[in-house]
Amino acid sequence: MNSPEYISLRVAQVIEETADARSLVFEVPAALAEQFKYKPGQFLTLRIPFEGSWLPRCYSLSSTPLFDEPLRVTVKRVRDGRASNWLCDVPKAGDAIEVMAPAGVFVPRSLDGDFLLFGGGSGVTPVLSILRSVLHAGSGRVLLIYANRDEASVIFRDELKALASAHPSRLQVIHWLDSVQGIPAVEQLAELARPFRQAEAFICGPGPFMDAAVAALHSLDVPNAKVHVERFVSLPGEGEQGEAVVSEAAVAARLEVSLDGAEHALDCEPGETLLDAMRRAGVRAPHSCLVGACASCMCTVEQGEVELLRNEALDQQELNEGWTLACQAVATSAHVRVRFPD
Repeated sequence: MNSPEYISLRVAQVIEETADARSLVFEVPAALAEQFKYKPGQFLTLRIPFEGSWLPRCYSLSSTPLFDEPLRVTVKRVRDGRASNWLCDVPKAGDAIEVMAPAGVFVPRSLDGDFLLFGGGSGVTPVLSILRSVLHAGSGRVLLIYANRDEASVIFRDELKALASAHPSRLQVIHWLDSVQGIPAVEQLAELARPFRQAEAFICGPGPFMDAAVAALHSLDVPNAKVHVERFVSLPGEGEQGEAVVSEAAVAARLEVSLDGAEHALDCEPGETLLDAMRRAGVRAPHSCLVGACASCMCTVEQGEVELLRNEALDQQELNEGWTLACQAVATSAHVRVRFPD
């Protein structure tokens, strides 16, 4: 598999958000401005040094592209987290970190209409970018349900308070503190979300919180097409490939790709991932982590059959709808056609 394209960026500023969370602001040279354009809800993949090797990690952008702000990621310390502890302890202004260009599909198709946002802990990071973008360029209302362990762990507390004061008729922020109210149950989240059950929903946070939020929306009969979930898992370090094994059913295939309004036709070798075949042929398909964890390379299989070597990003519903991960999909039929989202 080809290596991802990392670029060294200088840390312009470090912001201590809470006792266990900090933001890193990156300086992007003018020559790279186009490459580092991004959409609300997207993330950066950072390359973290660890014990003589490197750890790739995805961190959502908390900055908002519509304000022409510098790139900002926000990291919360995780107990025994190899990358998060390094990022919360080591980098300072002036240091350089290797970064991939922004990626991700946790992005609103339109900023108009009402939005129902769920943020759990540092999962508020991409949600904040979406929230600010909607308030700035959209026309609808926004409800943010924001869960944290306790008051001291609330990231962006002052910023959210200021936004709610500036947009009293459009933004409502509901804080949920586990230390006071307990872990939010499905029924409780459903009751809070009920007034916005017609809205577009975006969910990011710890796994159990996201599962509860999704279940709450399903109980309100919110269609799957309106429920967007961002799941991050720890990626293996460089040289760690996990348990993926190429199926004996993998075959050479003719691959057709629909991407950004253009059509491409190319050949896949047996066992070669669709993304590797595209990159070998010069097709610039979206991608980031390359290990099936970030969903940047999501596409739908319109014809043919593929098998996923590894999948940490798609749920069963998405698989049933025909979604796959180009970085992990190998062809198991002689002809495959995929389409990337617009």
